[in-house]
Amino acid sequence: MPPYQIVLTDNLTVREREILKLIAEGKSNKDMAGLLVISIRTVERHRANIMNKLKMNKTADLIKYAIHKNYI
Repeated sequence: MPPYQIVLTDNLTVREREILKLIAEGKSNKDMAGLLVISIRTVERHRANIMNKLKMNKTADLIKYAIHKNYI
């Protein structure tokens, strides 16, 4: 079973959902930081939090999850 089907509720914050959407759109950490006017380190921390909450360790899994949840 794909990891994105295991998570019933994701408990992501609004900002984490924004980051997830941008990840799925192929934006780099630097691009996301510029768009959201936050530091690259903050983007990295949000990405890590998303991966922990969703119990995923690959960007490809995050993209599949974002597509499945219609974030993009």
